[in-house]
Amino acid sequence: MTERSFQPVRIAVLTVSDTRTLETDKSGDVLAERIAKAGHGVADRMILRDDRAAISEQLRRWSDDPLVQVIISTGGTGLTGRDVTVEAHRDVYEKEIEAFASVFAMVSTRTVGTSAIQSRATGGIRNGTFLFALPGSSGACKDAWDEILVQQLDSRNAPCNLVEIMPRLTER
Repeated sequence: MTERSFQPVRIAVLTVSDTRTLETDKSGDVLAERIAKAGHGVADRMILRDDRAAISEQLRRWSDDPLVQVIISTGGTGLTGRDVTVEAHRDVYEKEIEAFASVFAMVSTRTVGTSAIQSRATGGIRNGTFLFALPGSSGACKDAWDEILVQQLDSRNAPCNLVEIMPRLTER
């Protein structure tokens, strides 16, 4: 069997919060550190307030940028009235990756028990770009990255991974 080679991807990180700054953004820091440690690049990083239209617009901008292959947002996936990140993601998805939410819930249950039902983590695809919306806690970001994304964004992961299908995402 031929050994697969590592292919780094460029990942944009969006923190959705009305209160965090780059200095206090622990979840964004967790993701940026793990992205770099895995050998990938942070293409961009930003913080936006809980505003559905602004979030959707930024997701569109990044997914239209050929230098961004993956977008990971953190925050705004809960159940309160201000939590609009999931709706913003779904506004831009061409396809939703339904199994991401299911796998994330399984992973989260090991960490937070039945509180995992309060997360609406989601994943999807737009314009050949993968998008993932994670909860705003640094623990949830660690769980999602360490248990799911680090493997699926590693071109060597078998039997399959997201990187190997990237060139085919825009097929018609």
